[in-house]
Amino acid sequence: MLTGSSLHDERMRRFKTAGLYLVTSQPLSAGRTTLEIVRAALAGGVKLVQLREKEMTLREYAALAERVRDLTARAAALMIVNDHVDVALAVGADGVHLGQDDFPIPAARRLGPDLIVGASTHSVEEASRAQTEGASYINIGPIFPTGTKQWNGKFLGIEGLKRIAAVARIPFTVMGGIKREHVPELVCAGARTVALVTTVTAAPDPCRAVAELLATLREAARGGVSGKGSLLSD
Repeated sequence: MLTGSSLHDERMRRFKTAGLYLVTSQPLSAGRTTLEIVRAALAGGVKLVQLREKEMTLREYAALAERVRDLTARAAALMIVNDHVDVALAVGADGVHLGQDDFPIPAARRLGPDLIVGASTHSVEEASRAQTEGASYINIGPIFPTGTKQWNGKFLGIEGLKRIAAVARIPFTVMGGIKREHVPELVCAGARTVALVTTVTAAPDPCRAVAELLATLREAARGGVSGKGSLLSD
């Protein structure tokens, strides 16, 4: 059985080859539950799921996390818990994703040395600090305007993505207003794994949406673009 850093390394190997990063949101799932969306997405081939449910109580969130962990484990998919290191450890998740105002990265690393620890970053300075503090990957964004989350700062665009990607020494994800048609230019900018919210959660057929996104990513990758990033859409 893998333990400690060896388990972390194996999880990151799978993270870097996942191809698609689903971020959940039950209010944005066209009347369906997050469990229904996750089941459909796993059937479509997704191998990386972040459970992000801002409207739930912690008790509700932890109960849902246990069920999502069971689904992802059965499908050999990675599960990332948003914000809550305690929930990630309690349900045996593969990782946790932390915002700028969430639990400190170094403390999360001490509590869960084998966890994937992701960090949201919006600038070169934040990306550099997250790497220094021990993040496993950084999330760069928002790239384009998005209605999924409130944002009062500037949208980075492709050029902003390139500036931050240039200092990235670890894998990165990219988020913010990204649609399927954006995938080729984002791959050209260094992105590798596309993770989306509503493009999957609000799709008439989430299973088909996942399969089509994975096909688009494979086609873009065959274009010969090199890079270490992953692409997170919100």
